[in-house]
Amino acid sequence: MTASHLATVHGVSVLLCDRDGSKLSGGQTALDLIGDALGCQADMVAVPVERVADDFFALRSGVAGEVTQKFVNYRIRLAIVGDIASHVAGSDALRDFVREANRGKQLWFVPDRAELEERLA
Repeated sequence: MTASHLATVHGVSVLLCDRDGSKLSGGQTALDLIGDALGCQADMVAVPVERVADDFFALRSGVAGEVTQKFVNYRIRLAIVGDIASHVAGSDALRDFVREANRGKQLWFVPDRAELEERLA
């Protein structure tokens, strides 16, 4: 179980993960978060960028795709919360991935909780 708490933001039940805890690093850690979300009936999981493994941001590793697919399969939305500028600066592919993800509803990259709340409004 990860350190987290449940909040309702504009009618959406969001599992807000703390900065401390295991890194989101692949399918199993995604399933752990999904299990936590299902256990408290959350519609979305918000993970601080500090809890996301560097491999997630290296698209060639396949970690981002694997994690995203797990969340899609269970119909739980995912938000990565925090500054990812250093990761995006080094990769055009990642910049494009983030832009496309933010156009949808399944996966968002937001700089802070205020932006997450604004997007959920």
